[in-house]
Amino acid sequence: MTTTAAIADFALGLDFDDLSDETVEELKKRVLDSLGIGIAAMDEAPVGVVGDTVGEFGGVGCSLWGGGEASPPDATMYNTALVRYLDYMDSYLAPGETPHPSDNVAGVLACGEYADASGEELLTAIAVAYEVQGALAWAAPVRDRGWDHVTHTVISAASGAAKALTLDREAFRSAVGIAGTAHNALRVTRTEGISEWKGIASANAARNAVYSTFLAKNGMDGPKNLFEGQKGWKQIVSGEFDAEFTPGERVHDVMAKKYVAETYAQSAVEGIIELAEQEDISPANVSEIHLDTFAGAKLIIGGGEGSRYEVETKAQADHSLPYMLAVSLIDREMGNDQYEPERIEREDVQRLLRTVEVEEDEQFTERFENGEMPARITVTMDDGTAYEIEKDDFAGHPNNPMTWEQIEAKFHETASERYDEQRREEIVETVLQLESRDASELLQLLD
Repeated sequence: MTTTAAIADFALGLDFDDLSDETVEELKKRVLDSLGIGIAAMDEAPVGVVGDTVGEFGGVGCSLWGGGEASPPDATMYNTALVRYLDYMDSYLAPGETPHPSDNVAGVLACGEYADASGEELLTAIAVAYEVQGALAWAAPVRDRGWDHVTHTVISAASGAAKALTLDREAFRSAVGIAGTAHNALRVTRTEGISEWKGIASANAARNAVYSTFLAKNGMDGPKNLFEGQKGWKQIVSGEFDAEFTPGERVHDVMAKKYVAETYAQSAVEGIIELAEQEDISPANVSEIHLDTFAGAKLIIGGGEGSRYEVETKAQADHSLPYMLAVSLIDREMGNDQYEPERIEREDVQRLLRTVEVEEDEQFTERFENGEMPARITVTMDDGTAYEIEKDDFAGHPNNPMTWEQIEAKFHETASERYDEQRREEIVETVLQLESRDASELLQLLD
């Protein structure tokens, strides 16, 4: 049975020595990837709003990435916003839910810094958070019941924070109980009328998780019957389920993004770029783009939860398959530049995105549920010529994972505008040797 006791017993029973060498390497990849994409988001306006809000109230105890100091919850809010905002973060591919476990990293680092945690303790706490988030996503998806996936995040982030702060069993249970009872988020964040909150919601969840954990640390007794209690999480949020927790293995089922695009768009974006390059397609002569995809992609970014053809902002663009396919075909890339306001507003992409048709293929849905991310793109030209490509997955998918060298290359690309090569190499080496370093050593390099 999944209870706060089961989560606490799993987390408190997990030691660094229980993690395989392969799992430790995957955790380090997740840390380095999170740092890189966080650094790349430091000048984004919505992140700046979070930074201004955090700064307005002051606070000490933890580092803000890029410089400054705040309380652990506020540092978690700001630093998680950095990791999440660009939509370049990792994803866990469960059949009915696709959360982003990197949403947990900044909170664990903040709590680890506060507690003067070792690198081994940091990695173990991150493993706990990834495992709890993955287990909940797999066994208890909440999307179809109207809840946002950060409803899982607040529980996983509290678990990682409680592990980093070395809470005892009863305090751990209270931390998870408080977080999971008080902070459940609505799916409206990601349906029609998408706002900038979409990129910040998980930061708020992580902040609430850390605040809940400190309340428990300081003696607040929480609802330890969170899941099974009357009107509890199972009755109201998820329905009945039973999750299984393994020693850090779910991190191997986490994908890294090759493109700055929503998770379910990765194969389609890779495919249309390859097709455009192979056939030297002229965007001005395209009459139609047709995508066959799986149910989740159609639902979330293909129009199942509201029109994806009215695209005026980054928040709308990175959740619109029509926009992402159109701009990828024109520019033959999908990075941060494709979300600049002047790029979104340009007539070429606004015209082309309205030619995109997204359709669910039931066989593709079945293949997705069995571990692929299929996409078939057909581009039809004005003269009737049709070009087609089909993808099973993409570079970064668990079936085709990024190597350490590829993650490192991505880090250098994302962090290069902020830090010089020497600083970037120091960060890489610190993460690579994290089990023999500590939290403060790593965070000092982000000043």
